[in-house]
Amino acid sequence: MEVSITSQDLNDWNGNVLVIGVLEERVNQEIMFLDKLINSELLKKKLEDKSFTGKSGQKVHFQFNNTSPEKIVLVGLGRPEELSLDSIREATCVGVKQSLGYSGILGISFPWDAFIPSSAAKTVGEACHLVTFKDNRFKSDPEKKVFPEKIELINLNKDTKLAINELNSICKGVELARYLVGAPPNILTPSQLAEEAINISKEFNIRVKILDKDQCKKKSMGAFLAVAKGSDLEPKFIHLTYSPKGEIKKRVVLIGKGLTFDSGGYNLKVGASQIEKMKYDMGGSAAVIGAARSIAQLKPSFIEVHFLVAACENMVNGSAMHPGDIITASNGKTIEVNNTDAEGRLTLADALVYGCELEPDAIIDLATLTGACVIALGDEIAGLWTENQELSEQITTAAANTGEGIWRMPMQNSYKEGLKSLFADIQNTGPRAGGSITAALFLKEFVNPSIPWAHIDIAGTCWTEKNRGINPPGATGYGVRTLVEWIYNLSKSFEDLDNQ
Repeated sequence: MEVSITSQDLNDWNGNVLVIGVLEERVNQEIMFLDKLINSELLKKKLEDKSFTGKSGQKVHFQFNNTSPEKIVLVGLGRPEELSLDSIREATCVGVKQSLGYSGILGISFPWDAFIPSSAAKTVGEACHLVTFKDNRFKSDPEKKVFPEKIELINLNKDTKLAINELNSICKGVELARYLVGAPPNILTPSQLAEEAINISKEFNIRVKILDKDQCKKKSMGAFLAVAKGSDLEPKFIHLTYSPKGEIKKRVVLIGKGLTFDSGGYNLKVGASQIEKMKYDMGGSAAVIGAARSIAQLKPSFIEVHFLVAACENMVNGSAMHPGDIITASNGKTIEVNNTDAEGRLTLADALVYGCELEPDAIIDLATLTGACVIALGDEIAGLWTENQELSEQITTAAANTGEGIWRMPMQNSYKEGLKSLFADIQNTGPRAGGSITAALFLKEFVNPSIPWAHIDIAGTCWTEKNRGINPPGATGYGVRTLVEWIYNLSKSFEDLDNQ
């Protein structure tokens, strides 16, 4: 699907399907141009019959014979004072779905001047790409859906062209993350996840290092390797590096939890734990690798980015980690394993230590870490833990700009009492109450306190069972756009300083 801009106004545009965003209380002036296609009295009657007033979520369509356009869709945007990027993102999804069955050109017109036009154009373009995503790789007779091949954003000037050019790179990263999360565990193994990273390095000429089990042993990654012991598949530690041309002003590390399948280990997942869905326990690594693809293609200035994934399976065999084992992470901390199903934090522990050794200016980790976060925030909002106010503001701004829900949660240090162990430095889980907070506090033990760090729990947001905005059922690719936006904003801040 190709997205472009055109400076044509509505009266001059020609195509197959036209989507128009209509503000509440402004219906009449917004659709006056339709008189050239349909009798105004007939139009007025249909709008009245449908009770269309431009309220958010309302839609009405008109179909014509032997005309251009063949179909016009009016989508309500709500009240002018409540208009937001989310409004036009949702309206775009509605409009694009209404174009199903039409090939050719889809035109979209919104009140662009109510926004920074480049931001609005990027928002709409991303929604056009992502709402039509369908993963048919594993179907012998895949369902074929026809959508327009070309989308034109109407009445925009050339200043928005750069934002449009960035769309493909960002959406390709999201789609890669969706493909990775959607792949079954017999296909996406730790080795295959490493191959995906190698493919990115070859295509975009960025550095890659893959550590095998023996190399991880030399780095004393006892926590990561303890999780991997129960699987017949070899663990892989993935390290991709994007370095910009010219001066490097910041170095950041992005870490993704990479459990390609999580059985729970000896604390086997049973009942409502949905063991069959545990292929998506590598949603954090998918977001990080998807972001790596986007960043490598976009080539932002000034920011060096390291992408880390400790990839393995959590399985059960005669060598598997026992409940009650005491293991040692690469920073020397000993951990009593009181629950083998709290394994992601063990793999992240060694990844965080490795990331700190790179001496970055900031670290962000993403992980499908706790069911407690899903209970607290549901399936549309990720949890954010950080003690750094500046980093919190940067991440929440990036998430808001991309429409990815996030909410800062408390880092209640007194809850660390629940992680005390009689026999080791720390145990890997605390009491049931506040489980997502104690998980973040566990991770904090493996981060250099001088480095700004944020943890994002995406257990609820990396997968959806329903059609939700730009996300069809299945993997959402959550986190890619927030990470890319964060990196882009950092880069832009240095560009602005250079231009002063």
